[in-house]
Amino acid sequence: MLKITVPFYLGIDGGGTKTTCAVGNESQLLATATAGPSNIVRVGEFLARESLQKSVRQACAAAGITPAQVSNTCVGGSGAARPELAAVVRRILTEILPTPIDVVGDMQIALDAAFDTGPGVIVIAGTGSIAYGRGRQGTTARAGGWGFAIGDEGSAHWIGRAAVSAVLRASDLAGEGSPDRIRSSDSVLAAALFKAWGVTSLIDLARAANSIPPPDFAALFPVVAVSKDDLATQVLADAGRELAWIAEVVIRRLFAKDETATVPVAMTGGVFRHAPLVGQLFYNDLRALDRRAEVSPQVVEPVEGALRMARRAASRSSTA
Repeated sequence: MLKITVPFYLGIDGGGTKTTCAVGNESQLLATATAGPSNIVRVGEFLARESLQKSVRQACAAAGITPAQVSNTCVGGSGAARPELAAVVRRILTEILPTPIDVVGDMQIALDAAFDTGPGVIVIAGTGSIAYGRGRQGTTARAGGWGFAIGDEGSAHWIGRAAVSAVLRASDLAGEGSPDRIRSSDSVLAAALFKAWGVTSLIDLARAANSIPPPDFAALFPVVAVSKDDLATQVLADAGRELAWIAEVVIRRLFAKDETATVPVAMTGGVFRHAPLVGQLFYNDLRALDRRAEVSPQVVEPVEGALRMARRAASRSSTA
C-alpha cells in the first residue's frame, strides 16, 4: 500500500521581545508556540538558540509532529537578512531541523503576511521600527529602522526613552523640590517608571537611563502604554506621528505615479497591538499626509507571512 507523506512547514518570527513559531500543512495553520527573544544582536547567540529551538519543539509538539517531519522552514527576524547573522540562525536551526531553511528580514515576512505577493506598505512598531513596501511592479523601498541609538522612532525602545526624557524635562520645567525625592504627585508616569526600573528618585532614573551598557528602554513601554498621564499620552501621540512619517516616505517612493489609486497600508508589532492611541494617531496623521493611504485596522501577525514563504519555497523547489 502506498504511504502518502503529508508535508509540514515552519514559519518563525524571531523578535527582540519574543519568538513565535507556526506549524502548518499545505493549507492550514496547525499550531503556534512562543518563546523568548531571538534577536542575536540584542540577546546573543546562546539565548537566541534557546528561544528558537524551544519555539520549534513546542510548536511541533502542539501540532503532533516531530521536527524531522518538517519540509521547509522560513525565519524572519530584525537584521536576520545580513549574511553573517543569517548563517548563525541557520546553523542554530539545523541542529534540530533537517529542512531547507530560508532566513529573511522581519519586514519581509510582515509584508508577506499583510499582502501576500501584492503591493502595499507595512509599518512595524515592535522593539524597533521600520516601514517597508512593495510597489505595483514589485519594486521595494524602506524608511526608518536605523537602530536604537539613532532612530527606530515610534518603537517600544523609542517610547520608553522618550517617556524618561519627558519626565525629567517636566521636572526641570516645574523647578520645585529636589530630584533626589520621589515626586509621584507631580507625575503618575514618573512613579510608574520608577517602579518598572526599581528606582526611587529622578536622579536614579537618570543614572539608569545613562548607564553603560544601555538599559532596556523597551521594558518601559508597557507602563507608558497603559498610563493616563498627559506626558504618556503625548509620547504615544508623537510615536504615532513618527510612524506615519516613515510610512508616507515609502508611499511617496513607490506610488508617486499613482496619483488617485489607493495604497494599502498595514500595521504590525507590539506597539500597535498594546497602545491603541498610537494606531489612531498613525491613521489620522498618515491620512493627513496622503489621502491615498488605506490603513487596515487589523494588526498583522508576521509569523503567518513566514509560514506562507516556507510553503512557497517548497513549491518552487518541487517545480524546479
